[in-house]
Amino acid sequence: MLELNFNMAETLAISILVLLLGREIKKRVNFLERFFIPAPVVGGVIFSILLLIGHNTGAFSFSFDNVLKDFLMTIFFTTIGFTASGKLLKKGGVGVIVFLITATVLVIIQDIVGVSMAKMFGEHPLLGLAVGSVPLTGGHGTSGAFGPVLEEFGVTGGLSVSIAAATYGLIAGCLIGGPVAKRLRDKYNLKPSLEDREGTVEALEENDEKPVSEETLFSAVVVIALSMGIGYCIAPFLKKYGIVIPAYIGPMFIAAIIRNIADMQKKNLPMNEIAITGNIALSLFLAMALMTLKLWELADLAIPIISILLVQTAIMALFAYFITFRFNGKDYDAAVMATGHCGFGLGATPNAMANMEVFTKENGPAPRAFFVLPVVGALFIDFTNATVITFFINMFK
Repeated sequence: MLELNFNMAETLAISILVLLLGREIKKRVNFLERFFIPAPVVGGVIFSILLLIGHNTGAFSFSFDNVLKDFLMTIFFTTIGFTASGKLLKKGGVGVIVFLITATVLVIIQDIVGVSMAKMFGEHPLLGLAVGSVPLTGGHGTSGAFGPVLEEFGVTGGLSVSIAAATYGLIAGCLIGGPVAKRLRDKYNLKPSLEDREGTVEALEENDEKPVSEETLFSAVVVIALSMGIGYCIAPFLKKYGIVIPAYIGPMFIAAIIRNIADMQKKNLPMNEIAITGNIALSLFLAMALMTLKLWELADLAIPIISILLVQTAIMALFAYFITFRFNGKDYDAAVMATGHCGFGLGATPNAMANMEVFTKENGPAPRAFFVLPVVGALFIDFTNATVITFFINMFK
């Protein structure tokens, strides 16, 4: 067997090639664009299939340096921390808080169902998190972060299962969102208000007045690096008291503190540059995580994984129909939020926006839904989801 070991620089170069491959394929395959399958997922899965062929035939095997992968993951989640603005939460008012609570309840249900069904199939209970809120509400980023943590606690193929479930969720979330909203519209004869029809849909945007420059990029790097440096001390400290959290939680928490201190002092952080840095880090991190997937570890888990995911999909549809809709106003905007919740409760925030855009294009605008859901989906749910996941890990480790 040909065995190749790649150092950090070589691993980075290969991950970039994998990312570029995914982008090119995505441009040419309409299905991938329509369901918002991330380019790193496309390229990474193709590369992991190559590794599967090498493993099954005994022809070759690759090993990669993971130091940079973990570093990039921490950069991304640190930049997420800077988006957790109390000022934005206050601006959204009761609507944001209610939907955040609604989404967090779903997270808890997803993990209870996942753990319970995993135990029912005789698998490690933490496998249920790999087909619970880690990949579904969390998406590929959270899967890449918590997958290795689950493996540390004995879940075979924790990362591979999480990534596979996250990819499934992107598609399933788009497929069930429309039918749920249509059923609600028809049953309750829902229509947008006259004021909303005549007005314009407001979107949440944060724009810096200064253009991106070396100075503003350096400022972003400074605050990100400081948050990471300080935040890395939190996980080892908590571990002394038996509390296990992923290494990235500390930096993300420190970043949130810095953001809110800046808000209170009315100082502007370079949010555009922070977002750019985070997006680049996420793309490279996902490429590295997916191109090293051990797909052969999924074979023995196929029946439990498929069964749990089908149940999770049904629960998402029922939750959006009976809970999300009712607790968020039981009106037209609430129906739009229900279809959006299907998108990011199983997939990602872009899926949620796509679901809502398709529905409102035909039925009329829903300003409240388009403000509330992105705030929760893109900013605050990562914090509550990580908290719930950490609780379950410490309960069943």
